[in-house]
Amino acid sequence: MPELRFDGKVAVVTGAGHGLGRSHALLLAERGAKVVVNDLGGALDGTGASGGPAAEVVELIRKNGGEAVANADDVATPEGARAIVGAAVETFGTVDVVVNNAGILRDKSFGKMSVEEFDAVLAVHVRGSFLVSHAAFPHMKEQGFGRIVNTSSPAGLFGNFGQANYSTAKMGLVGLTKTIGIEGARANIRCNAIAPIAWTRMTESLLPAEFEAKFTPERVSALVAFLAHEDCPVTGEVFSVGAGRVARVFVAEGPGWRDEDLSMEGIRDNWDAIMAEEPFLRPTTLGEQAGASMTAML
Repeated sequence: MPELRFDGKVAVVTGAGHGLGRSHALLLAERGAKVVVNDLGGALDGTGASGGPAAEVVELIRKNGGEAVANADDVATPEGARAIVGAAVETFGTVDVVVNNAGILRDKSFGKMSVEEFDAVLAVHVRGSFLVSHAAFPHMKEQGFGRIVNTSSPAGLFGNFGQANYSTAKMGLVGLTKTIGIEGARANIRCNAIAPIAWTRMTESLLPAEFEAKFTPERVSALVAFLAHEDCPVTGEVFSVGAGRVARVFVAEGPGWRDEDLSMEGIRDNWDAIMAEEPFLRPTTLGEQAGASMTAML
């Protein structure tokens, strides 16, 4: 089987100074991509800034014979996002791949979470992914090729105590992924998302210590690189990934229950039918869901 490579391709990886983003950037560069290594260089909660982490990854890529440039702009501002994509275009001539990995944590139980803590997390994860993708989208559309990989999370897909802000952001990225996938299809722009489990500075306080050796970032990056490759056959999909396992995650709708004279009591008495999971419908667009639901309702 021929090796999958990125020779001639330019990739932007946000939050690439540590953990998953660092691993993604190194693998893409190893496979021939020219990489913009973006990282604000702040703490886990988003405070502070330093160009050091991004510069260190660039130095390592260059030492290994690759091409890369460091960038420390903020993904959560329009100016920062434009500057990140601008660094790719100005340095390497274009942008083919965007990996939205930047993120922060401000965990707190729902009742104690402040508006500022909620907004700050959404600003980096959701707004940042939108802004960087939005800045890259015209370049991808013009050249008729693009790959965008967003970073969701099991916390977003299934919820997690103390992470109302993070969970909301990560589920929001699923919707963004699916819509970009639909709108980018004509221009060969594919957008998919990962929901990774990996041992990083973000998760080391949440995962058992014995997970460190098995749940390495490198065991996630292969999927990211495949989704970023021209051979990737899908768009608008979400994949769980960790410890070398990859699985598709999808939204489904059960068969449901219908009554012409819907009432609270009828709902109560037919709750098991409403909660039934099979046979399920798995629409990939709103139109498919609406059409199937209308058929079931009429």
